Amino acid sequence: MPTPDGTPIWFELTTADQDRAQTFYQDVAGWSVATAPGQELGGYRLANAPDGEGVAGLMSPPPGMDGNPGWTPYFHAGDPDAKAAAVKAAGGAVHFGPIDIPGIGRFAVCADPQGILFNIMRGDSPDGSTAFKPMAGEAGDGHATWVELATPNPDGALAFYGKLFGWTKQGAMPMGAMGDYVFFGSSESDRPGAIMSSETTGRHPRWNTYFQVADIDAAITKVTSGGGKVLQGPDEIPGGAFSINVADAEGHQIGFVGHRRAKSEG
Repeated sequence: MPTPDGTPIWFELTTADQDRAQTFYQDVAGWSVATAPGQELGGYRLANAPDGEGVAGLMSPPPGMDGNPGWTPYFHAGDPDAKAAAVKAAGGAVHFGPIDIPGIGRFAVCADPQGILFNIMRGDSPDGSTAFKPMAGEAGDGHATWVELATPNPDGALAFYGKLFGWTKQGAMPMGAMGDYVFFGSSESDRPGAIMSSETTGRHPRWNTYFQVADIDAAITKVTSGGGKVLQGPDEIPGGAFSINVADAEGHQIGFVGHRRAKSEG
């Protein structure tokens, strides 16, 4: 079955200290990380979840990069060139590509009309990506399970990404004075994430990703002992799990979600 456009398929951290990032995420997320083979990838590191499946990449800032974006998601695009043209037509920008990575796929670095970065990609593997697994129990530990956009223009963002990926509003959770937390996707049963206002919530405008962990309280301990900081949470979410937003050891924001094992087993 073909992968629908807009499906999250990969997650990438641009970091000035790959060694420190590797240590942090191996401990907190349970990943195994190794440098990708081949000089053409320039020391790119691949992170595997505990089940051995690839979920993310760690890279150094390329020469000439303006700033350090931290984490950026990749969304599937069956035709990256056509999708890049659609990004521009809808008011966004294409900063790099589309370009081929031999044996990996074809991708482009894009920004929406509010300047928030995201990537589009068509992978070369016929098996497709399993980096994203929406709360799949223990089978999903280490995988991404939710994506979240904080933006100064939630309505405009939903219209933009709707044009690109066919996303529509799939319900909302009121947050009082902070506005609505709007779920998006292609259907009620296919909701990879949500959109909220960065202005009313005080969140930095960006795409955020939540990775699943086996024990949210153990993750909190590992975040702080590894030089990171918990910015929000733990907050209970539907289904009985809890989420946290953190700054990693270099200050890059990321989310984790998981159950409170000690309390559920006590």
